[in-house]
Amino acid sequence: MSHLPRVVVGLSGGVDSAVTAYLLKQQGYEVIGIFMKNWEDDDDSEYCSSNIDFVDAAAVADVLGIEIEHINFAADYKDRVFAEFLREYQAGRTPNPDILCNAEIKFKSFLDHAMRLGAEKIATGHYCRVRRNEQTGRHELLKGLDPSKDQSYFLHRLNQAQLAKTLFPVGELHKTEVRRIAEEIGLPNAKKKDSTGICFIGERPFREFLNRYISKEPGPIKDPTGRTIGQHVGLSFYTLGQRQGLGIGGIKAKGAQKGGGEHTPWFVARKDIEKNTLWVVQGHDHPWLLSPALLADDASWCAGEPPAPGAYAAKTRYRQADAPCLLVAGADGSTSPGFGLQFPEAQWAVTPGQSAVLYDGDVCLGGGVISAAIPHA
Repeated sequence: MSHLPRVVVGLSGGVDSAVTAYLLKQQGYEVIGIFMKNWEDDDDSEYCSSNIDFVDAAAVADVLGIEIEHINFAADYKDRVFAEFLREYQAGRTPNPDILCNAEIKFKSFLDHAMRLGAEKIATGHYCRVRRNEQTGRHELLKGLDPSKDQSYFLHRLNQAQLAKTLFPVGELHKTEVRRIAEEIGLPNAKKKDSTGICFIGERPFREFLNRYISKEPGPIKDPTGRTIGQHVGLSFYTLGQRQGLGIGGIKAKGAQKGGGEHTPWFVARKDIEKNTLWVVQGHDHPWLLSPALLADDASWCAGEPPAPGAYAAKTRYRQADAPCLLVAGADGSTSPGFGLQFPEAQWAVTPGQSAVLYDGDVCLGGGVISAAIPHA
C-alpha cells in the first residue's frame, strides 16, 4: 500500500490539468484522475467536445501511468448551475456560469466524490495558488503567477474547507512553461488549444443555444432621446456594453455632428425589463456606460467573514485590470451578504449578474454578484 497522500486530479482533457497530474506525481503523491461529464443535452452535436476531451484525458492518464475514472455530474450541473443560469438570464441579468460551476460542481460534487475515494486533497489545472497564512491560520486564495492567465476571479467563492483541500500546481507557473513541460514529457495534448466558451457547454453559437431554453419576446431598441431605432429579439440575448449583433449599424444619432455621428458604434447601455426596452448609446465613453459605484449581493468571502471596509482593488469582469476601489459596508453596517464598491475612476459597462471580486494585492478576498450599477449623479 502506498503511504503517500492520495490526490484526485480533475482531468479535463486539457494541457493544464494534464501537467497538474504530472507535477503531483513527480512530488510523490498517489494520483488518480477523474473526468467530469457535466453536460449531456445535445452530446452528439458538433459543439460538444466532451467525448473528444475524455479520449484526450484517458490518453494523458495512460502516458502518466495513473488510473482515470469517468464520472457524470450532469444532473447536479443542471439543477445547481444551469437552472440558476437560466433564471438569471430570464431576469435580464448576465450570469457567470463558470463561477457557479466551480463553487457547486468542481469544489462540491467533485470534492465530495474524491473524499469518498480516500483522497486527502483534490487538484485542478486552474491558474491560482493557495497559501496558509501562519498568523491567522486561514487559507488564502492567491492570483496565479502568470498575470495573463490568472483565474482567481472564477474561484472567489471557495471557502476555507475547500481551499484547505485543494492544490493548484500550475498556478506557480507561466502558461509557456506548462506547454514546455507537456511537450518534454510527450503528453498527447501538449499543443491542444485552450477551451473557451461556457463551462461545459463549449464553443457553440450562444444566442442559438439560449434560444432553446429561453422564450423570446421582441421589443423596441431606443436611443437616449427616446427614439425607436430598431427591434431587439429578446432582452435576455443582450449584455451591457455589447456592440455586435444589434442590427442598427447605419443610424445617425439625433443631432449628430457632421463627420462624427454616423460611424460611431452603438453599445447596449440599459435593459428595461418592465417595458421590454433595450436602450443603446453611441460611443464607448457615453455617461450611461460609466458607473462610479456598484451594489453587490450574495457575497462570499474566502476567509469566512467579510473584510473590513476600506481601500482595495476589484474586478467587475474577468478580463480586466484590478481597479482601485473603496469597500463600503452594507445598509446594516456590515459588508455581508451585500456590499457596495465606490471607484475613484468610473467603471465601464458594470453588468448586473456578473461578479465583483475583491483583491488585497495578490490575495483574492471573495466577492459578490453585482445587483446594480450606480450611474453618475
